Amino acid sequence: MKYDIKEHVKGEATFAYYRAGELWYRSAAGLLFPVPVSDIGDATFNSTEKGMLMMRYMRKQIAALEAAG
Repeated sequence: MKYDIKEHVKGEATFAYYRAGELWYRSAAGLLFPVPVSDIGDATFNSTEKGMLMMRYMRKQIAALEAAG
């Protein structure tokens, strides 16, 4: 399956749940992706964030999903 990053960075990403050291967000287009708590430092992560701010994490998840086939 091919993912288009442009579709996922539009709009907002919404917090879905926390599990095993990762905050999981869902893009407006439906991509579920993790944000490692270790990356956060002293930053604040809100229940909704601009999709563009989360592009780094979306790219990693898309790469992992495409590699898995």
